[in-house]
Amino acid sequence: MAEERKNMEPAEGRNFIHAFIEEDIAPGGQFEGMTVHTRFPPEPNGYLHIGHCKALTIDFGTAEKYGGLCNLRMDDTNPTKEDEEFVEAIKEDIHWLGFDWGDRFFYGSDYFEEDYRQAEGLIKKGLAYVCQLTPEEFKEYRGGVGVPARSPYRDRPIEESLDLFRRMRAGEFPDGAMTLRAKIDLASGNFNMRDPVIYRINHLPHHRHGNKWCIYPMYDFAHPIQDALEGITHSLCSLEFEAHRPLYNWVVENCDLPAKPRQIEFARLGIDHTVMSKRKLRRLVEEGRVSGWDDPRMPTLCGLRRRGYTPRSIRNFCERIGVAKAASVVEYGFLEHCLREDLNETAQRVMAVLRPVKLTITNYPEGKTETVSVENNPVDPAAGTREVSFSRTLWVEADDFLETPVPKYKRLYPGGPECRLKGAYLIRCTGCVKDDAGQVTEILCEYDPDSRGGDPADGRKVKGATLHWVDASTAVDAEVRLYDNLFSDESPDGADKDFIECLNPHSLEILTGCKLEAGLADAAPSGRFQFMRLGYFCADSRDSKPGRLVFNRSVSLKDSFKK
Repeated sequence: MAEERKNMEPAEGRNFIHAFIEEDIAPGGQFEGMTVHTRFPPEPNGYLHIGHCKALTIDFGTAEKYGGLCNLRMDDTNPTKEDEEFVEAIKEDIHWLGFDWGDRFFYGSDYFEEDYRQAEGLIKKGLAYVCQLTPEEFKEYRGGVGVPARSPYRDRPIEESLDLFRRMRAGEFPDGAMTLRAKIDLASGNFNMRDPVIYRINHLPHHRHGNKWCIYPMYDFAHPIQDALEGITHSLCSLEFEAHRPLYNWVVENCDLPAKPRQIEFARLGIDHTVMSKRKLRRLVEEGRVSGWDDPRMPTLCGLRRRGYTPRSIRNFCERIGVAKAASVVEYGFLEHCLREDLNETAQRVMAVLRPVKLTITNYPEGKTETVSVENNPVDPAAGTREVSFSRTLWVEADDFLETPVPKYKRLYPGGPECRLKGAYLIRCTGCVKDDAGQVTEILCEYDPDSRGGDPADGRKVKGATLHWVDASTAVDAEVRLYDNLFSDESPDGADKDFIECLNPHSLEILTGCKLEAGLADAAPSGRFQFMRLGYFCADSRDSKPGRLVFNRSVSLKDSFKK
């Protein structure tokens, strides 16, 4: 095993999957001279999440690397909870990430007739039989380690199995009455090879075929057939299918197929403070614990997109965590780190005040308004500057004032140091106004009219902080949503835990009455902004509209990830 792991260590820009593929397409390899052809086969019973993103990045990215092709195939062989809504959402997510399948879009159900034909072929070869064990008997006869499984129907005559299988298709039998099993090895140490079920009866209507079919192929049987019919060279899948590979190969070898794909497995993506099970994510949606599949706290791609994640940040994340054989859990903070890196380079800097308090410059002329220049993005000089309005009354953060300061406090307090208003003037706090309850309602300051946009003319040192602000005369109101991890527990998916009890009650904080620069009144959901000193934000794609602005915090400015 150690030698195997050693041989899987990637060279620069190369992982063990690439090594296997290069071996296969090299002279003498099993796919010599052939185009590398992969596929991404999501099941349309939910929305794609960040775990699927790793898989589709590997599938599509590997095809790109070798100038090959990647098919998109909906794995809809199971009629339970499959829906066209999910099909369209999956397509949208893949295109959003920057991948495309061209004209190679398929459904697993496209091959139902061929799956059935291949199953009949196995029966005729004496390699499959109809079994009438009940679910309870099936468990009882399954055997154990060193104890073979049993089936009293294993030696059923070929013609009898063929007749029963055709009658299963005709709908003569109820659910669970019969199955079709591959005839392999009841004593195999790999339980997946102990005459596995390859067809079962299910009278539920199919989302594309209605009631045409009442028997459906199992994934382990249908998938290798579909791969071979589409000319797939490399079937890349997650590690839980490693023990299923012998069955995959058995189907390929014993069915009459035009190609022999190779299955290669990789470790699934695990991220702390989240769950990756579609069943669990569906439960969160159906029980109303989140606002939908696209809730910005969800690990779904539509949720991440709504929160403000960019395709580049997610693709960078998937590429940098690499491809491995060993399962591991990645810090959610690293996903945030990749977004922060991207937005630091591309997001426009703007000023917004989330917890506003009024600031009045008492020696500034009443009725006067001017504009000051602010950088759009200091990381990108080509981004230039913009003009924002400035007047006697501003909004600033409530946290930027303390009537009685704590040690080393360098912001506003009566008699405190001069502070810089971003892009504008130096001010010094002279006092405050309170309401009857003793709450500060207004901060009073004076400004130095000769300090606009630069250092004081007399060269004095400014000891206070630089503060962001918004002109009260032009500010627009907004609702701002601050997000934290959906789960407070690092591993809510643990077998000994109820993931619902791990939900973080503080995963969403909604702030109303926030004050934003006037230019954000028409912000598009595709825009990404750094609210100075506060984090990166975007307009909510579902709820934000003219006259009711709603912004989501994509990620904070602080990077807690340990590089």
